[in-house]
Amino acid sequence: MEAIFVTKPSSHFKPKHSLPPKTPFLSHHQSLPFRHKPTYFPTVTTAIQNQEQQETTPKEIEDESYGEVKKIIGSKTLEDSTGMEYLIEWKDGHEPSWVPADFIAKDVLSEYENPWWTAARKANETEIKAILEADDGRDVNAVDADGRTALLFVAGLGSEPCVKLLAEAGANLDHQDNRGGLSALHMAAGYVRPEVAKLLLDLGADTEISDDRGRTALELARELLKATPKGNPMQFGRRMGLEGVVRVLEGAVFEYSEVEEIMEKRGKGENLEYLVRWKDESANEWVKARYVAEDLVKDYEAGLEYAVAEAVVGRRVGDDGKYECLVKWVDLDEPSWEPEENVDAELVKMFEETNNQARPSDDNGLSTLPLSQDGPTIASA
Repeated sequence: MEAIFVTKPSSHFKPKHSLPPKTPFLSHHQSLPFRHKPTYFPTVTTAIQNQEQQETTPKEIEDESYGEVKKIIGSKTLEDSTGMEYLIEWKDGHEPSWVPADFIAKDVLSEYENPWWTAARKANETEIKAILEADDGRDVNAVDADGRTALLFVAGLGSEPCVKLLAEAGANLDHQDNRGGLSALHMAAGYVRPEVAKLLLDLGADTEISDDRGRTALELARELLKATPKGNPMQFGRRMGLEGVVRVLEGAVFEYSEVEEIMEKRGKGENLEYLVRWKDESANEWVKARYVAEDLVKDYEAGLEYAVAEAVVGRRVGDDGKYECLVKWVDLDEPSWEPEENVDAELVKMFEETNNQARPSDDNGLSTLPLSQDGPTIASA
């Protein structure tokens, strides 16, 4: 699952706590001097510093009490999501204490963490559920070395049951990893999982979150769709999937309403906006260019004017050999001939059915019909 990650230098993941030289890890079979104080970590540091400054005699060691790890009984993510801390249960009966992952031996960590990450990276619903039900104090938002949570993995793998299971357990739907600022919604978009994207939206995922390159999940999906070749049978399924993701995300971003016309534009680049007039007569609204249909923008930039078509009342073959339709307009007194390609297909179909003709002859003849109900907007030059 590396296809859409932006790699950062390894220094970005440098542990928050650095270890003094020659510091042993905590494991099941190792122990360090433990003084009877509430917080374990400062005591360990002091003991290590004292060992570096002077050589400790066997008698002095005998005077120390030792804490040996029994097991990990809880976990929590650091505030900056760059690492983990674990709640250690001690064999000598001392009160459990939180210890940074950097100070715990790999075998101890792996015993606690491996089942979780294995289940997440395989989207194994049964195993994830069993671990959550074990009630072992686990942080459902635990992060790996790249700042990814289990939710990011199962979203990228397309597992709706696992996404729902983790969300119900309290997973942060909007968490972003440290390798590109990707959220679960980005993962669903990047790995072409329209069903998971819809589920995340239904659960309340934020559509406005941007990755490290400034892209929302919708913008990422559009970018990938644009880069996917058209007309290639091998890419057909991918394009269909990405189009599905785009529709799902657009549906969450916009309340759809038909545009009657683009009236004005302002701004440049990322700030380019169009003032649109809606067919439902709601207030005119400035809309970001990236959210306006390309055909509408193309017509506006080409200087086309808009009017509301009422019906097709005639059809003929034009001088250029292409079909034309005689269009009756709602707000114009006189009908006009328009290229058939510019006329709404439903109005053309209605004309054909009523007139009982599939195509006109090539004699430029005109057929007329009574006007029908209001139709959609089309462009007129």
